[in-house]
Amino acid sequence: MTRGKGKGAEGGKAGGTPLRELLRVGGGGRVDLGAYDSSAIPAGPTDKDAGRAATDALAGPLAGLQERLYAAGTAGDRRRLLLVLQGMDTSGKGGTVKHVTGPLNPAGCRVTAFKAPTAEEREHPFLWRVEKALPRQGEIGVFDRSHYEDVLIARVRALVAPEVVERRYEEINAFERSLAEDGVTVVKVFLHIGFGEQLQRLLRRLDRPDKRWKFDPGDIEERRMWPAYQEAYERVLERCSPAQAPWYVVPADRKWYRNWAVARLLLEHLEEMDPQYPAATFDVEACRARLIAG
Repeated sequence: MTRGKGKGAEGGKAGGTPLRELLRVGGGGRVDLGAYDSSAIPAGPTDKDAGRAATDALAGPLAGLQERLYAAGTAGDRRRLLLVLQGMDTSGKGGTVKHVTGPLNPAGCRVTAFKAPTAEEREHPFLWRVEKALPRQGEIGVFDRSHYEDVLIARVRALVAPEVVERRYEEINAFERSLAEDGVTVVKVFLHIGFGEQLQRLLRRLDRPDKRWKFDPGDIEERRMWPAYQEAYERVLERCSPAQAPWYVVPADRKWYRNWAVARLLLEHLEEMDPQYPAATFDVEACRARLIAG
């Protein structure tokens, strides 16, 4: 992955390399998030104005591919796409959902924000609530937080025994493998924000009355556990990034770049899926003649 502040091509490729190749975490090796620049511009637009324009330009192609996917689903195509967003507080999960899914047809887009498990959810295996929220055939699903909370906060806060966390890594890999076998394209994005940038965003929430509702005093304690969370994310990126469902590390200090990069990743995966409108199951010309005849 390109980790520095290099300037790439406007179209989203550097030297012809898709963005997904630049941002993908390879499975099996050690991951050090300290080596990833959270303000980097690995490829694509190089300033805010260009970034916003490039993101706007992706809206049409994304909407078109979503319509084709939804249409194919009505004809029995089981394929669907699941976008998983993870990141530290203020990394922009909600903002990304707003900007990336904004151009999409809500009828074919299912967004789920996972909070602390309810009493009912705690009575079931940790993947139970996730399975209920999966996109149906033809849909694009978006998870704002996900099943990975059960190996992140559960590890940092010691909510379960270490051996349970270890077992969950394998359960998650098996779960995502089963999704891929069932026609789900899983796109997992870690929004990588810097420690200093998080402080500025938390302070802005306190400074602005219209943003204070987003602030929780508990955020202060969570911030103090930053090193433990970084280590927990490193283990997730190492243990749960197989070929069929790899992680992508998106630099998230620049909101405009974060939005463009996630939209671009979504577009690249939909283009690879290449959904098609289903062929008509009726006589088109006969129906045309009947309509004209009244």
